[in-house]
Amino acid sequence: MKKALTFLPIAGLPMVSAGDDLAALIAAALTTDGIDLEHGDILVVAQKIVSKAEGRLVRLDDVTPTVAAERLAAETEKDPRLVELILRESTEVVRKKPGVIIARHRLGLVGAQAGIDQSNVDHGAGECALLLPEDPDASAARLRDALHTRTGARVGVIVSDSMNRPWRLGTVGGAIGCAGITVLDDRRGSHDIYGRELKVTMINRADSIAAAAVLVMGETVERTPAALVRGFPAEAGRQTARDVIRPLEEDLFR
Repeated sequence: MKKALTFLPIAGLPMVSAGDDLAALIAAALTTDGIDLEHGDILVVAQKIVSKAEGRLVRLDDVTPTVAAERLAAETEKDPRLVELILRESTEVVRKKPGVIIARHRLGLVGAQAGIDQSNVDHGAGECALLLPEDPDASAARLRDALHTRTGARVGVIVSDSMNRPWRLGTVGGAIGCAGITVLDDRRGSHDIYGRELKVTMINRADSIAAAAVLVMGETVERTPAALVRGFPAEAGRQTARDVIRPLEEDLFR
C-alpha cells in the first residue's frame, strides 16, 4: 500500500531580515504548529526568505547604472538602476521588449529580470530589489544541516522560486536550490509498461515537489513561505538543483 503524500503549510513565520537564523525560525514555527520533523521529510522554503536572511536586499539608490544599463533601460522602459542589477547578475540577455527583460542568470536559470524581484520587500527606506541567493544549493545544504543539528532529523530541503515557462502563461514553483533529495529520477534504460526501452525519460522530482508546495504556500499575500512535504522519500543523494540546468549546447531555442 502506497503511503499518502501530504503538504503542510508552516504558519507563523515572522518577517525575515538580514542575518536571521532561518533554521531557528522554522524550528520554532514547527513547534508552534505541533509538527515534529521526521527522517525523510522534505522542507520547501521560498527563495525570498532565504535571500532576505542572506542580506541580498539592495537599495536602488546605492546602484550606479552603466552606459549599457542606461541603454537597455531606455529600450525596455525600466529603471536603469534595476537594469544594472540585472546585468550584474546575468550572463546574457536572452530576449527584451518594452516592460520585459529575459536574462540568463549566472546560476544558469533563465527568467524575467534574472530572478530579481521587488514584490513583498520593504521599500520604507527607499526603493529596493531582492537578488537570488549567491548559491541556492549551498543555502539548502546549510539549512538542512542546521535543522539536523536542532532536531536530529535528516530532511531534504528545496529552495523554491516562481518561474515562467516558454509557451505557457502563469508562474509555477521551481527548485533553484536542493539538498538531500533525488533531484532527477533518471529512467533512461528502463522500460515502459509494454517493454519499450525509455531513451530520454528523466523525471524532475525537485520542480514537481516545489510546484505542488507552492499551492499551499501561496505567492502573494499569504505570508506562508515554507511547507513540509511528508510521504515522498527524500532519498538523500549528491544531486543539486544545478543538475536540472539544460546545457547550452542542448538549447534548441538559442
